[in-house]
Amino acid sequence: MYIQVSQDFQKKTKAAVLSIAIFVFVYILLFLFTIALALGCIAGGIAIIAAKPMFITLILGAGLAGTGLFVFFFIIKFLFKKHINDRSDLTEIRRNDEPELFRMIDEIVQEAGTNAPKKVYLSYDVNASVFYDSSFWSMFLPIQKNLTIGMGLINTTTKQELKAILSHEFGHFSQRSMKVGSYVYNVNQIIFNLVNDDESYRNSVEKFASVSGYFSIFAALAFFFTGKIKWVLVKMYNFVNIRHMALSREMEFHADEVAANIAGSLALEESLLRLELADNSYQNVLSFYDKRYSKNESSKNIYREQFFVMNFLAEQSEVESKNGLPNIQLSESGLFNKSKLNIENQWASHPSQQERITKLRALNIVKEQDNLPAKNIFKNFQKTEEQITSKLFSGVQYQKQKTDLEFEEFQSEFEKQYQKDSFDKIFNAYYDNKNPDFTVKESELTNEISFDELFSKEKVEWVYTLIALENDLKTVEAISQKEYNIKTFDYDGKKYKQAEAKNLIPTVQKAIEETKEKIHQNDAIIYNYFAKKAEEQQKKTDFIQLYKSFGEYDAEYDNQYKLYIDLMNATAFLNTKTPFEQIRKNFSDLKPLEEKLKYQITVFYQNEMLVKEMNEEDIKDLKFYTEKEHLYFNNNEYMERNLQLLMKAINYLPYFLHRKYFYKKKELLKLMKELEEQHSMAKIS
Repeated sequence: MYIQVSQDFQKKTKAAVLSIAIFVFVYILLFLFTIALALGCIAGGIAIIAAKPMFITLILGAGLAGTGLFVFFFIIKFLFKKHINDRSDLTEIRRNDEPELFRMIDEIVQEAGTNAPKKVYLSYDVNASVFYDSSFWSMFLPIQKNLTIGMGLINTTTKQELKAILSHEFGHFSQRSMKVGSYVYNVNQIIFNLVNDDESYRNSVEKFASVSGYFSIFAALAFFFTGKIKWVLVKMYNFVNIRHMALSREMEFHADEVAANIAGSLALEESLLRLELADNSYQNVLSFYDKRYSKNESSKNIYREQFFVMNFLAEQSEVESKNGLPNIQLSESGLFNKSKLNIENQWASHPSQQERITKLRALNIVKEQDNLPAKNIFKNFQKTEEQITSKLFSGVQYQKQKTDLEFEEFQSEFEKQYQKDSFDKIFNAYYDNKNPDFTVKESELTNEISFDELFSKEKVEWVYTLIALENDLKTVEAISQKEYNIKTFDYDGKKYKQAEAKNLIPTVQKAIEETKEKIHQNDAIIYNYFAKKAEEQQKKTDFIQLYKSFGEYDAEYDNQYKLYIDLMNATAFLNTKTPFEQIRKNFSDLKPLEEKLKYQITVFYQNEMLVKEMNEEDIKDLKFYTEKEHLYFNNNEYMERNLQLLMKAINYLPYFLHRKYFYKKKELLKLMKELEEQHSMAKIS
């Protein structure tokens, strides 16, 4: 199979190759400079020793020669560096283990016109990738690539979708023209190693400096020269990398086209649109077990639970199902992204999902679909799931013998946790990213309005439009102040130059004010709607009190959170080397803040709602911390246990603040829901 690369691909390939050529030219100049410097330093060292042989001249001569040699070694050290990928979290599978999977891989390899993977691995995650160990010599020697397939991906795709995703990965290596990507990648790695990966180099120079006070002077000189070389290389890294990223985006489009030709456009599109939900579901399960750590609970099959969570979340969002999987639409994946700003991210290595899908739809390649679950490819997928899950949890150090949570219990607990940590669907996500308006006043409603109108799709979109506009304003202001290095950008379909950004700011500000006013008017109607319903049901006092209480907490929240920021700043010295006297003074200065912290923590942990999800050990530690005085530094040594208590209390402060805020909001919305339900029931009766 041969696919003609696009003109954009050819253009960006040429730009990438040119950037490599320029880098090579600059590197050769630096290389020649370091050779000349090394030879000059060695000759100078010999001359110093020869002029007057004695101990001091021997030290000076050796030091000077060492400076030249260290600078020269700095410029060539990447030749000896090899990047080895960590495989500890991977599980290798062989052809005999899963013959049907390997038959699929063989078909893909043949159709893509590339080489079979050296090894195939299963990973924990929701992804697939091709990787290889690389070094400088990788640019000249053939490399066999390894394939990694995530269990969380297999678990949430059809056979055809899995084939499409794997075809995309091999599509990157399906044509000789793609080799340039590997070259640019290796050049980036070389520059990165030269600039950043120099710990062993610095250790060698510092060891050299420790031999003699004279040598430390020459070590400083070596660092001076390498610092200047680093400056040049950083500039080169930016120059090469920005062109590499532009090429990478085109390579993604190309790999998508390879996948579409092998498995069809639709299979890749549908899997791409579901990928975010599948990954989010996997992360939700991991987060669930993070909270169960103190109870020594683990999972027997995290992927069965991922599948449940994915369908549960899809059902909550009223997403339709297809082939037993959520069928996410493009409009749903970007439902709340209302930004009018479009800046081509020159540092992004992947195009946006919308760009990829637009191109896939333009290709519109139709293939016969195998819509059975991808997990059916495996001999015994459930057994494999359980083995990988066991390996995942084997790295967790539990306090006691762990127990596996039964699937039915997981379902029940997850649903309860979800309902507890989310706002009711009745409000249609209106309050998910905004609060009730605390500035509204009570007044008579002039027109009869329905609950559905208050929280209609249009009203919800106002909320997310405002969020997008406020983010757009920050970005446009940053562009006007030249914080973004761009020449042009699009806003609301119109192209602007960087210098014109400041003229756009009033337009965006006006749109923000207009949207705020619309939301404010709707919030005023909402308040009076519920105030009227509360009065009808003799609950007006409760409604007003809850509304007012939440508003008061909202007003004081920032001030309370400032205590956390102040505490973090006051204890920042714990992470730096600090003189003993200064440490003692710092802890003395910390006292007033610590008293405020103890008071706040005491108030919070006495709130049953806030401590309900905490483990007993943390509650016990917080009580012990607030009830006693603790010494943090004694005999010029930190008291580690006491410091742990202090930091635990500081870190729990924002947790308590956030949870209290959430519960106050949820309590108000719960009452509003009850008022509406009672009103609806009264109408029926």
